[in-house]
Amino acid sequence: MADRLTGGDSSLLRRINAAVTLRALRDGQTVTLTQLVGDTGLSRPTVEGVIEGLMESGLVAEVEQGLDGGGRRGRPARWFRFRAEAGHALGIEVGVHDVRVVLADLSGEILAGHSKPVDEALDAEERLGVMRTTVAEVLRKTGVLRDSLWAVAVGTPGIVDGEGTVRLSTAVPGWTGLDLGARLRRSFRCPVVIENDANLAAIAEHWKGAAVGKGDVVFVMAGLSPGAGSLINGRLHRGYGGAAGEIGALHLLGQEATPERLLSTTGKPLDPLDEAAVARVLRLAREGDAVARDAMDRFLGRLVHDVAALVLALDPQLVVVGGWAAGLDGVLEPLRERLGRFTLRAPEVALAALGTEVVATGALRVALDHVEEQLFPVAGPR
Repeated sequence: MADRLTGGDSSLLRRINAAVTLRALRDGQTVTLTQLVGDTGLSRPTVEGVIEGLMESGLVAEVEQGLDGGGRRGRPARWFRFRAEAGHALGIEVGVHDVRVVLADLSGEILAGHSKPVDEALDAEERLGVMRTTVAEVLRKTGVLRDSLWAVAVGTPGIVDGEGTVRLSTAVPGWTGLDLGARLRRSFRCPVVIENDANLAAIAEHWKGAAVGKGDVVFVMAGLSPGAGSLINGRLHRGYGGAAGEIGALHLLGQEATPERLLSTTGKPLDPLDEAAVARVLRLAREGDAVARDAMDRFLGRLVHDVAALVLALDPQLVVVGGWAAGLDGVLEPLRERLGRFTLRAPEVALAALGTEVVATGALRVALDHVEEQLFPVAGPR
C-alpha cells in the first residue's frame, strides 16, 4: 500500500510526507500547492514530489481553476483535490431478519445503501447468497467495481473471534462454527473484518449517534437474548475471546428468568419463542392488556438486571438502548430508575439514534478505519 501511495518510493520519510499531505487534502476542498505547503509545513519541493507520487497512485488529481488571482500575470497556481472515488468501503449487516449493505467512498461519504428481508429460518448458505446478491446490486447501482473496494466489514449476531469465526450464534441457523471470515474473503480481494452486531452498534452510535463525544459507552441490543457492545475510552472492548457483553447468558444463573417464561401470558413458557410471538405480547401490553403488561414488565426487569451487571463492571458514562427496547413505550424512565437503585453510580441512558441502520453503519466505520490505516499508515491517530 505504501508503494501505491507514493509512486513506488517506500521510504519511511516519504510515506510520512504522503500521509501528511493526504490529510491536508482529504476534506474535499481543492487547494493550491502554496496552500499545501502552508498546511503541511513541508517544503515546496517536498510537496511537489509527494503530489506527483500521489497523482501516479490515483489518489490525487490536478484541477483546472482558470486564471490565478483574477487574471494576474505570472505562473498560474496549480490546484489539487483528493480523489475520494479512487476506492470504496463496504459495511454489511447479516442479521436474523435482514441483510443490509452500505457503500462509501474513501472520504466516508455514503454513496448507496440497500437492504433485503430474509426469513429467520434461512440456512447459512442461503443467507450468504442473499448477502452476495445485495452487495452485487449496490455495486451495480453505483457503477463501482469490486476491485475498487479497500475494506469490507460485516456485522452478525453471536460471538465472533478475532479471525472471523462465529463461535456461537443461537439466533441464526447454521451459524455456530462457521468461518465467516474465510468464506467472505473468497468474495473480496481486500481486508474483510467480521464483528459482533452489538459491538458495531456501539461504534456507530459513538461515530454519529447518541454517544458522540462520550468515551465510556455501553450499547444494549435488546432482543430475545440481549447483547451489548462496550467502548472504554472510545475503544471497543471485545474481551479475550470476543464474548464481552453477552449479557443474554445471565439467565443461565437462574433458569426461571428465561425469555420464554418472562414473556408468557398463559403461565406456560412462550412457544414458539420468536419475534412474532413477542411482538404480539408487546402489542397487547400497549393496548392495555393487564396480563401482557405484566409480561412486558418482567421482560424489562430482566433487561435492567442484565444491564446493571454490565454497568457495575464497567461504570460507563452512557447506556444506549437499541433493538426492541427502543420501541417500547416508556423504557427510559424504568431503566434510569432501576439502574439508580441497582448500581453504585447510575449512568446516563438514551435511546439509539440510528435505528435499523445502526449495525451496517458501525460496520462501515470499521471498514473506513481499515481504509485510513492504508491511507495514513505512519501519520498517527486521526
